[in-house]
Amino acid sequence: MIETPYLLFLGDAPDKLAAKVAQGIKDWRPEFAVGQLRLEGCNADMKLPDLTIAEAVAKGVKTLVIGVANRGGVISPAWKSVLIEALEAGLDLASGLHNLLRDEADLAAKAKELGRTLHDVRVPSVKYPIANGKKRAGKRMLAVGTDCSVGKMYTALCVEKAMREKGMKATFRATGQTGILITGDGVPLDAVIADFMAGSVEYLTPDNDADHWDLIEGQGSLFHASYSGVTMALVHGGQPDALIVCHEPNRPHMRGLPEYQLPSLEDVRDLSLRIAQVVNPECKVVGVSLNTSAMSDEESLAYCAEVEKRMGLPCVDPFRHGAGRLADALAAL
Repeated sequence: MIETPYLLFLGDAPDKLAAKVAQGIKDWRPEFAVGQLRLEGCNADMKLPDLTIAEAVAKGVKTLVIGVANRGGVISPAWKSVLIEALEAGLDLASGLHNLLRDEADLAAKAKELGRTLHDVRVPSVKYPIANGKKRAGKRMLAVGTDCSVGKMYTALCVEKAMREKGMKATFRATGQTGILITGDGVPLDAVIADFMAGSVEYLTPDNDADHWDLIEGQGSLFHASYSGVTMALVHGGQPDALIVCHEPNRPHMRGLPEYQLPSLEDVRDLSLRIAQVVNPECKVVGVSLNTSAMSDEESLAYCAEVEKRMGLPCVDPFRHGAGRLADALAAL
């Protein structure tokens, strides 16, 4: 178990999206987030107290969490002095990066010397099976998106909250490092060997009560040249009964791919549904989730109304407006 509370390390994150791990923890487990530590040039801000390692220890922090999700998932050499200082001050380290803490010789040696723990949450802990595609009891919703980091995890978490408030049976199923750090469980899907990715999603969402919903965190996008394979595994392994299409308006291009424009909501709806119906012919698209954090209240409501009219589906920003209407759409299936 990772000891709480946390100091969220933002490093030299170039923008808010690059610190999405820290943002997710701050939004969904605020009681764990005592403060943040930023290096020179960091352009992300969780609106938490900026603390030194010594100040964090004095406030009872137990673990420094690397809150950055950079392209390639690497531990920057510029971070090393801070990470070693944290170990020397008595803190454990936790990371969801592909570049494992335990593979860094200096960090591993220092942790061993001091009796500290290195938590690499992006390491599969189960020998997952190959997917068999057999129909499972219970119901499943998968969040699919126009791009990476558009709000698929937030959508599933918001829908879980709304469904539970309505007395429905629902469980958020984490498939990435941030979700795992928030809930303490899940599958680090993009670290699973390709042949076993869909099987790991089947493992994560087993047979359940007929009226129970597994709310599966989406990853990547079927239209993203870098990460579409992870999305495909979620669609086939999840065998969803329902899809919610997620989007962040006004993005200039696909995340990390400036030469690629985002697909339309209609394109994502149609392609995702076609692929989902391979494993579940009864699958339906039930709603649209928008991340309107960069918009004013008036702009957000107007944009949601325009998309809802165009798509003929309930459309909300679930973190801003609540996910009750999306929960109702699932309950109606």
